[in-house]
Order: sequence, then C-alpha cells, then structure tokens
Amino acid sequence: MSIYRFITPDELSDLPDDPALAFADFAFIADKRLSELSGHMDLRDQNEWHLLDELQHSFVNVVIAVAKRFEIEPFTAMEVPQLNEFKETAFKQFKSDLDHYLTQLALDNVIRGRRQSVEILPKSKEQIRQYVFHLRQCVDSSNMTDTKREALLKKLDAFEAELEKRRLNLVEVSIFAMTMLALPGGVWQTGDIANKLVTNILQTVGEAKAADDETRQLPPAEVPKALSPPRKAIPNHTQMVSAFDSDLDDDVPF
Repeated sequence: MSIYRFITPDELSDLPDDPALAFADFAFIADKRLSELSGHMDLRDQNEWHLLDELQHSFVNVVIAVAKRFEIEPFTAMEVPQLNEFKETAFKQFKSDLDHYLTQLALDNVIRGRRQSVEILPKSKEQIRQYVFHLRQCVDSSNMTDTKREALLKKLDAFEAELEKRRLNLVEVSIFAMTMLALPGGVWQTGDIANKLVTNILQTVGEAKAADDETRQLPPAEVPKALSPPRKAIPNHTQMVSAFDSDLDDDVPF
C-alpha cells in the first residue's frame, strides 16, 4: 500500500491519540520520507521523472486520506486528483497549503504544551531532587521484589531526566505520582515517609505551576480555534490546475 512508503506500521501505531497532533506527526514523517525517496532521483531520466510524479501523487493521496480519517478541515473536502491529470504545479500548491496548516498546528501544540507543563526554578528543582533521593532510599529499603524495585528505580531515573528539561511535563508528574502512591503500604518499611515525599513533590510542582501561569498570563483553556485557510476559498486540485493553466495563458503574449 502507498501509505507504507511514507510511514512504517510502528510509526503509524505510535501516532498520538489527539487527531490534530496525529495528522501533524503523520504529515511531518511522510514529508521527510518523501524527501528521502526522491532526493537521489535524476530528473533528466524520464523513467525517474515519471517515478517522482507517481510518488508525489501518492503523497497527496495518503495525506488527504489520513486527513479525512482524522476529520481535519479543509482537507476532508479535497479530492485526490486523477493521476493522468496530476501536474507538478498541483503538487507544489498542495505542499504550500499543507505547510500553512501544519504551521498553525505546530503553534497550537506549543500553546497546549505550555498549559500541560511548568518551568521549575533551580531552587525548587533542587528540592525535588532531594525528595527523589530520599524516595530512592525508601525503594532500596522496601520489601518488594528485585524486579519491582528495579522497575521503580528506572521510573525515578526517568522522572529525574524529565526534571532536567526546560519545562516539566505535568502528565509525566501525574503518572509518576500515581505509580508511587498506588504501591501497597506493606511493601514499604517507611510507607508514610514515601507518601509524604511524593506529596511534597506534587506540592512543589503545583506551586511552580501556579506561579508560572500567573507570570505567563496564558489565556484560559478553550477549544482550539479552527485552522485558517491560506486563501479565502480552497478549490480542489483539479480546479487549482485549471486556474494555473489559465493564468499562464493570460501571460503568453501571442
């Protein structure tokens, strides 16, 4: 199938659950794969020129198909051009429109990421590191199996690595806290201390988030705005090609 020219089954299954993010990730991967596939073609060779034309048509085909599946406007209203009518100008116009929408989706993702993350000041980071250090001691002295202990220590490693980023992902914090708090009290020799340490981490992150929101003065969370078209109306690709040819005819001085 054409889709697997541009994305592997594993990459496809790893796409985000959010439709807009999934479409954006797919389009970025597919565009990169298209560049890789076409980068070494010799367009002086007629066979390779036709192969590139087919490859570009396949790209348009699968991107529109994915957009329809995820209900991403205005691509859901677009028609895949007939292969025998497909021209390079139609492909360039499609790529231009796609870039326009992906730019908006990327900015939406940045705004969403800021709402779902927090910048931790150095002093607060050091506090959290101390809490994590003592949590390690609690895990090391626990009554859990070696396998479970090793798994928890890896989660602590991952949490500390997340803490080193410029902004701390709040989803990762929540998952980490739930994992630690869900352990039965019987596995801890110092269960109350472990729970208190996790609570302290959550409190420190919560205070940082409140200060971060106040400083940034982010607008209240709302349904993402509809993507704006690059032009007042977007014709289908057959119309795009016809319009382009008409414009050329107007410019010909004979």
